[in-house]
Amino acid sequence: MSLDLRDFQPLDPPQRLLMGPGPSMVHPRVGAALSATTVGHLDPFFLACMDEIQLLLRKAFGTNNALTFPISGTGSAGMEACMVNVLQPGERVVIAQNGVFGGRMADIAARQGCEVVKVEVPFGETIDPQAVRRAIDGKATRLVGVVHAETSTGVRQSIPDIAAAAREVDALTLVDCVTSLGGIPVELDAWGVDLAYAGTQKCLSCPPGLAPVSFSQRAVEVLKARTQKVSSWYLDATMLLNYWGGQRAYHHTAPINMLYALREALLLFFEEGPEDVFARHQLHHGALTAGLEAMGLSLHVAADDRLPQLNAVRIPDGVDDAAVRRALLLEHDIEIGGGLGALAGMVWRVGLMGHTARRRNVLTFLAALESTLSQTKASIHAGAALEAATAAYD
Repeated sequence: MSLDLRDFQPLDPPQRLLMGPGPSMVHPRVGAALSATTVGHLDPFFLACMDEIQLLLRKAFGTNNALTFPISGTGSAGMEACMVNVLQPGERVVIAQNGVFGGRMADIAARQGCEVVKVEVPFGETIDPQAVRRAIDGKATRLVGVVHAETSTGVRQSIPDIAAAAREVDALTLVDCVTSLGGIPVELDAWGVDLAYAGTQKCLSCPPGLAPVSFSQRAVEVLKARTQKVSSWYLDATMLLNYWGGQRAYHHTAPINMLYALREALLLFFEEGPEDVFARHQLHHGALTAGLEAMGLSLHVAADDRLPQLNAVRIPDGVDDAAVRRALLLEHDIEIGGGLGALAGMVWRVGLMGHTARRRNVLTFLAALESTLSQTKASIHAGAALEAATAAYD
């Protein structure tokens, strides 16, 4: 096959407003870090950066866990790393599923040859901790998995009571914090969580490519007591610990500049102040919700269970889901997400994550959505959204 380089143009991506389920808008300082001078992955300068990243991640996760570091891969790699390191064939696992990503946990556990017990509720609802306790049923259980911020639905799940139920049978608690880290409080130690993973591309406003994880001492002990090797060489935490720990033993060539970017993103989070970051997400969520409701739209999740950073908006009857998203993208340069799994075609997923959570973005989106829906002849209250959102801010 011949290759004509004249067919290729210099890279020039379009300028989009990223208001989907991820990635979010990248902060300029994070973008600058990506283009900083690359050094070797064992260079003293980079090793010092690694130490700083671990310290910042522990603080962000609300933990003193020594084994807290970013996996070189996306959030799903973090999920798999947490599970393959502590699970062995034949072990019993309880998974709470109220969305797509709880289902992924169950799939990984099944691929490890585990006995998987699911606690399922409709997409958009929270999990009752008592239902998890009944599923555990006092039986020997290796792990209980739950999603803190379900990206497919916009549900915020309380964790402490589920972790307490797991502790009753000495099970490890695994929590998906992909969409929660940096957007709402995460307190692994206070909640009694043993394993957690996140992603960089959500509320940290860093490009996708890293998955922060944290292993409690209990999880590390389970890892060290394994009778079989970890099924994944690349995700084997015993070897990764030797690289991220004191020995600095070579395991893989780390993505140097992505780690620069994560360091900068974490610094931005703490410079603004976690409480102020959480309040900012809540502020813009409130304005967005006010605007949507004034327009005549509604959110899929009950008010008390909603994430401020991920909003599942019900699609009005007779409106073409994909056509609206396409018009927003091509005519207004705004990206939002469609529904996943049971909510496919039923909701739009509108993200207000990290650097995206700004007043101008909320107002720009509401104006564009109203204009787009008006063109489709959808039954909405035209002209009301911006007024309601502005009133919410004021």
